[in-house]
Formats: sequence, structure tokens, C-alpha cells
Amino acid sequence: MIVKYTLNNGVRIVAEKIPHVRSVALGIWVGTGSENETPANNGISHFIEHMMFKGTKNRTAREVAEAFDAIGGHVNAFTSKEITCYYFKVLDEHFATALDVLADMFFESIFAENEIEKEKKVVLEEIYMVEDTPDDLVHDLLSEVSIGDHALGYPVLGNAETVQSFKREDLFQYKNQFYVPSNVVIAVAGNLPDGYLELIDEAFSHHQGKTPPVNKEVPVFTPRLKVRKKDTEQTHICLGLPGLPVGHDDLYTLVLLNNVLGGNMSSRLFQEIREERGLAYSVYSYHSSHRDTGLFAVYAGTKHGQEDEVFSCIYQVFDDILNGGLSENELQKAKEQLKGSIMLGLESTNNRMSRLGRDELLLNRNFTLDEIIEQIESITLEDVNRLAQKTFSSPMSLALISPDGKIPASFRRNSIA
Repeated sequence: MIVKYTLNNGVRIVAEKIPHVRSVALGIWVGTGSENETPANNGISHFIEHMMFKGTKNRTAREVAEAFDAIGGHVNAFTSKEITCYYFKVLDEHFATALDVLADMFFESIFAENEIEKEKKVVLEEIYMVEDTPDDLVHDLLSEVSIGDHALGYPVLGNAETVQSFKREDLFQYKNQFYVPSNVVIAVAGNLPDGYLELIDEAFSHHQGKTPPVNKEVPVFTPRLKVRKKDTEQTHICLGLPGLPVGHDDLYTLVLLNNVLGGNMSSRLFQEIREERGLAYSVYSYHSSHRDTGLFAVYAGTKHGQEDEVFSCIYQVFDDILNGGLSENELQKAKEQLKGSIMLGLESTNNRMSRLGRDELLLNRNFTLDEIIEQIESITLEDVNRLAQKTFSSPMSLALISPDGKIPASFRRNSIA
């Protein structure tokens, strides 16, 4: 059963007790990411995430790490376009200790100047690593060209110039602006110990801050092109189409469509491009949902010189769906895959905690498993084919990395000629 509380200062707590496990996962979810940045401070959300592990008024960075190692726990964090999350997973008996350390990191991190300079080097290495990994980099490029000039298209890591410019006061100013009670959700799932709510209240009730500014500009999908010349063995292709925001009525319909198109090993793209023609090792499609928009993408990595054949295959798969639709068998298989994925994921306290936090932060509500399954089961073949017509008839954006940096002659902005 999912329960929700709101502290007097506005911090929301969403909890789910799972008595048959021995672990507890807790996450502090903050509603900020690269979407809240500017060209001048791009990457600061991610940099602050790193710095929260670099020492507090009460513990050194080493003592923070040792505190979790001593109880056999796991602590980590991530930053995305819209969210920064700090989380741990520990045995239920160590919940109070883990919460004390994570709250100390969240409120008392000192952002020491010497640690900032060291961490700049670490983040720069992370940026360089992505630059050296074209099958990751091409997705950042697709996001950049598909969302116009909106901050949602900014890379989460930032760039070398912005990262090197960060000063201690910049970090505190940004943190004070966005790490405020109305922008924070505490999600917790697992074998919740007695008094867990009082412990969270004690740790977070003193938290104060004004409501953060909101970017009122809504991101709009823009079918643009971006090509990067790199000395690679493969050409990395990423096609973008308009997607759907979180909470949209057709979101699970689009997820089912994605499963059939390129979401698994039996999908049409995988079977045609890899299994039948041997043109790629990695080929797939995916959908990213955000608060106000979404992006549907197709990726393929192929030997340089085979791009035209790969594009031809992708367009043919699109055409087949547009002209013939999906079959009832494909729809039912996709439904079973999606239900299985969701239910298997709920066996993990981390996954349950993540679902609670993300839904509360982005949708201000949580769906029960029964509600989700009911939504999936209610989707008809007509629903999926209707959405396929709308999605695959839209002009496409393109991000491409190749040895010659040229757009293949076979590329078309539209999936149908």
C-alpha cells in the first residue's frame, strides 16, 4: 500500500511498506536538472550532485563512504534533464544510520574549494569519456537538435568550458534556489522500520526555502539535423520523432508501439536489420518522457558505407507499419512483455522507490500496479495503429556520427517518400 505525507514545510514523503523483504531503499528526489540551467551554467546540477559526496561539516568524503560500507549499504546519485536524486539501499536495521548520513550530505555539504577543483577534473574526464563513446554521444546530439533551443536539450554533464567556470558561490546559489521543500520528494520502499516517518520528519522538518522559478517556455519538437565527424569504425545513426510527456493518456500505447518497432530482440527493426541482413550489432528504438514533452528515437550503429541500406530498412519498417498496421498477435505479445517488465521490476525495492519518487515529483500522484495493468489491458489495436500513423508520419530529426561527417543521400526527413 502506498501512503503519502506532507511535512509542515512542504516536503512530500511517499512510502510503500514491503514486509517480506529485509531491505529499505530511500531517495531524496529534487526537481531540478539540466532543464533548469542556462548556457553559462550548463552542467551545474550534475556537478552539485558530485560535490554532495565530497565532505560535510560533520564528515569527510572518506567518512561518508566508510559510513555506508560499515553497514553493508549502497549509496549513489544521478542527475537527469529534470531530476536529481540521492539514494541509498540498506538492511532495515540500518535505516536510521543511513538516513542520518544522507541527510548530512544533503544539508551540510561544504563544497570545499580544493574538492571543487579536483572534482572539475573528474567531471571533465566523464565528459571526455562520452566524447570517446559515440554510441552514447549521438543520443545527446539527438536531444540537442530535437528540442529547439530549450534548456531540455542541454547535455546533463555540461561542457568543458562551463564546468571549469564553476565557483563555490555558484554552487550554493543554485542549490539554495532549487533544493527547497516544495521541490523535494522523499520516496521510501521496503521493510520500513517502526518510527521511520518520525525519523524523516526530524531530518527534514527544518528545511526552508522559497518556491523555485519555473521555466514557462514549453519545449517543442523540431526536426533538425546534427552531424559530427569522428574517426570511428561505425556510423552511428539516431532518428528522432515527437514523443509524449509523462502522464499522457497515450503513453502506454506508445510504449507498446516501441516494443513492436525496436524494443526487444523479436522487434521488427532488430529482426530486419540485425537478424535478416546483418547490418548492425546494436539497433533499437526507445521513448523518453519528460514533464512537458517526449522523444521517440531509433538508433543503429553500422559499418561506414552501409548507411544507405540501414536507412532503407528503417523506412521500410515504418512504411510497413503505416500501411499495414500492427497485428493483434504483436500487440498481445507487447502487452505481456510490458506487464512482465513492470511486475519483475517491482520485485526490487530500489525500483519501487524510484517509481514512487519520479511519479510524485513529475505527476504529483502515484499509480497502483492494478491501475497500470488496467491501462495497458484497455489499449486496442486501433489505438496503437492510430498513434503509429501520427508518430511515423511526422518529420524526423537526425543526429549522426561518422568518419566523413556527411549526411547519407538516403536520409529523408519523412519516413514515407
